[in-house]
Amino acid sequence: MPDRTRHLAFGDVAAVWEMLRRLRVAEIVDEVVGSRRSDAGASVGTYIALATLNRVVDPCSKLAFAQWWQKTAGDRWLHLAPRALDHRRFWEAMDAIEEDDLKEIERRIVLAMVDTFSVDLSGLVLDMTNFATWIDSGNDRAPIAQRGHSKQKRNDLRIVGLGLVVSTDGGIPLVGHAYPGNSPDVTQFAPMVKELVSRFEALGAESDENTLSDASKLTLVYDAGQNSEDNYELLDHSVLSFVGSLPPSDHSDLLAVEKDRYKVVDQERFPGLVAFETTKVVFGNKRRLVVCHSDGLHEKQSRGFDQTLAKATRQLGELQARLTRGKTRKAKDNVAAEIAHILAPRWVSRVISTTLSGEQPRELRLSFRINELARTALEEELFGKRILFTDKGPEHASTAEIVAEYRSQEAVEADFRQMKDPKVVSFSPMFHFTEQEIHVHVLYCVLALLVARLMVREAEHTGMHMSVRELLDTLAGIQETLMLYQGERGRPRARRMLTEIDPTQQRLYDLFGLDSYAPKW
Repeated sequence: MPDRTRHLAFGDVAAVWEMLRRLRVAEIVDEVVGSRRSDAGASVGTYIALATLNRVVDPCSKLAFAQWWQKTAGDRWLHLAPRALDHRRFWEAMDAIEEDDLKEIERRIVLAMVDTFSVDLSGLVLDMTNFATWIDSGNDRAPIAQRGHSKQKRNDLRIVGLGLVVSTDGGIPLVGHAYPGNSPDVTQFAPMVKELVSRFEALGAESDENTLSDASKLTLVYDAGQNSEDNYELLDHSVLSFVGSLPPSDHSDLLAVEKDRYKVVDQERFPGLVAFETTKVVFGNKRRLVVCHSDGLHEKQSRGFDQTLAKATRQLGELQARLTRGKTRKAKDNVAAEIAHILAPRWVSRVISTTLSGEQPRELRLSFRINELARTALEEELFGKRILFTDKGPEHASTAEIVAEYRSQEAVEADFRQMKDPKVVSFSPMFHFTEQEIHVHVLYCVLALLVARLMVREAEHTGMHMSVRELLDTLAGIQETLMLYQGERGRPRARRMLTEIDPTQQRLYDLFGLDSYAPKW
């Protein structure tokens, strides 16, 4: 019997490391950055690969990395001196990467991914989000971290923006773009599209497959937040086709079209969806428009509006009671401004009518009511409707295909949700406080997402449909047991073996080639 045992993380760590090996991450980084001094703990590429591995499996700070690494079996296939895992060695490696190197590294890794895993690039989705940081307000070394509209509701923190272009084939990121948190998303569209086009041209030049050089098969999808004259001028002169959307409230003529113009799109693929097509001059050119009405979206918007109305009527009721009791010192203009703030949410002012009487504070009285006819008219006019538009003609894409392409935005939305998962493939914690280190942090976080999505895609191709967390949890269940036998003197003898593997784990074990990482003694 052994004197003592230890359990080490094996399955998830080995599988991710194998994917990094197939993508040649460490080699590509070293090719771009160059070699280091002989006394460096490890190459820059090795540090980036390790940081990516940690982001996928169990995100932690660089200060805590060495402690985490000791709990894994990784040291068996990557022999590093303890001093090499000091957090300062990571920072030195990160500082060795220039800003121009980052784009070249990402470009080469994407080329390797397409070549190795045959990812379909015909459908691409672009979207943007931001992440809160812990950077001090007085820190002037990280201008990319600014105060702005935080999508995590952390308006007290400085934020960093992140734009992604991902493939609809697996939601795999192809372009990552970090930008200042106070910059409007629409201003970041052009640099991302230009970078995407340059990478697409590189893929077409280096691939033997004609499909990569066929511009008609590459479609970029995004939401209405990216609409601007300059952005469409850029797209009109690029190799990309696009599918976007228009705010329905800006096109009342299309919303007023009679119901009999709408036709069922595809009852099997899109139950409850009807649409009609037309053309209209939008952003300087005549575009093909698809006006849709979805029963599911209509019902969701109706429920949400009911909640908004309930909140507004509650607030108005409280204000009405306060005024009736004469418990206010506000002037009439200030009370009117308070009412306007309550009615500010979308569509509320169309449905709730208010009357503020009196002149002096103690005389002010409020009455209000919900106009049911206006509510009915609002539902008829707007609820459930969406206006899509594209530069693709009917000969290139049917109505159903345009709808399917637009709905593929869920791929990038799922990626952003994944990056905000605190347990796996997480952008946080980010304890970096300089512009350059933040850009490197973004690089390996996007690489972590790329690896995780590729792993899920590989599993799906073998019939295993799992989320990122399910996949990693299943792999994490394959652990390595280290048994130590202490003799009368000297170091203890060690024997290693894997824990019991169930059928699903065995399939993943074979898929990711874990046998080459398993202990042999």
